[in-house]
Amino acid sequence: MTSEAFARFRADLSAAVTRGRRAAAAAGARNAEARDRSRDLAEGLKATRSASGRDTTSPDLRKAANGFREERGLPVERLPEPAPPAGPAETEMPIDAKANAETRTTPGSRPVAGPRGQLPRAGDDDEDFSQGQILY
Repeated sequence: MTSEAFARFRADLSAAVTRGRRAAAAAGARNAEARDRSRDLAEGLKATRSASGRDTTSPDLRKAANGFREERGLPVERLPEPAPPAGPAETEMPIDAKANAETRTTPGSRPVAGPRGQLPRAGDDDEDFSQGQILY
């Protein structure tokens, strides 16, 4: 390898290292900005939550999220347990868990999804091949 080729190689290597360092610094700056925005959003949410007195996350979901963070070594903020609700809100309707239990369906009464997971279009026109009804 000639000294000229070696000098060119070193210059190219130096330029590549410099570009890599600049890219890493730019990525670090973007990540820091994203962390700051996330922190601001979280603080705003905490302020809103404490003002409304209502917790928007179910305990099961919070437990799963905390487990996910702990497994990956991420920080987990310990929040106080939410107080039980005083009663159902006026806008909330009670849910009947057995609402559909008595509904019986006969085989073939419901349309079957096609190969792409799409249900056939409901209609009386058997001649409409453009929508692919016949293929179901």
